[in-house]
Amino acid sequence: MYEVVKVSHKSRLLRTVLVLLGGFACFALYFWLYTSVLGLETPKTAILRRQNAAWSSKIELLNREMDRNESALKDLEVRGDDIYRSIFGMNKIPEEVLNAGFGGVNRYAYLDGLSGSSLLRSAAVRLDVLTKQAYVQSKAYDEVANMSRHAGELASSIPAIPPVVPDKSKYRASSPFGGRADPISGRYAFHEGFDFAMKRGSPVYATGDGVVESVTFQFFGYGNMVTIDHGFGYKTRYAHLNSISVVEGMKIKRGECIGEVGNTGKTTGPHLHYEVHYRGNPVNPANFFDLDMSVAEYETMVKNKEEDSQAQLRPSFRLSTNR
Repeated sequence: MYEVVKVSHKSRLLRTVLVLLGGFACFALYFWLYTSVLGLETPKTAILRRQNAAWSSKIELLNREMDRNESALKDLEVRGDDIYRSIFGMNKIPEEVLNAGFGGVNRYAYLDGLSGSSLLRSAAVRLDVLTKQAYVQSKAYDEVANMSRHAGELASSIPAIPPVVPDKSKYRASSPFGGRADPISGRYAFHEGFDFAMKRGSPVYATGDGVVESVTFQFFGYGNMVTIDHGFGYKTRYAHLNSISVVEGMKIKRGECIGEVGNTGKTTGPHLHYEVHYRGNPVNPANFFDLDMSVAEYETMVKNKEEDSQAQLRPSFRLSTNR
């Protein structure tokens, strides 16, 4: 005979609680062994890991592509600055322009809190920099292309011949560009031009195409002086002239006579003071002409310009030195 044992409700509840606690403990122990000791991962963790790996792979591919683009842009920068812009006398693009960042609010705040946000932010910054540099290079090459379209005009505008007939029997290079003792005061002074000592009345010619910017007179300075704006940053000055045969605003061609050698203003004798300015700064005129140019070649060029001027029937103007 078996004796029926009655289990109280409280005992049954206690057993149920103990079973649940034991099951939870077993599950916790299993999870700990599965993830920490055995190094295994849950299905959700595995999915997230695979997603992160996929994104990391894509970002790595993007970085490699940006490496290639950076190399290509650097090559364009070097060729643009050292070759094309150098040919046309254009300044290099400043580094601060090329590497300028983006101001204002945080452009990458939307990436904060995302998985792999540091990698995404780094890639986004590089992409923005590349985009900016590509835009700057595009505009720079537009400038070069525009300059190349005007290459013929540039070639004829640059002051590229002597301002007087290069007959060494008729002139003397009395004072070159650079530091010297002033011929009147004896003090050190920087000479911003090149002086051709020669007979009064000798013709003076424009050294490049341009427009007469000014015709001036300075009693204690340059005397009668003509300034020609050649465009492209170039200007030339012809000082101490005996007479002037052009007026302000007149278009001039290389080789056209603009006046005569004289000794007006502050001089010790008849000579031409000739200056070349590039972007507002005086530069050595000797770098822009060849005094070994044959007289015959020079005179042929001058004769052709005179014939062109006569064909256009342009009215002449002559300014005397009798002031």
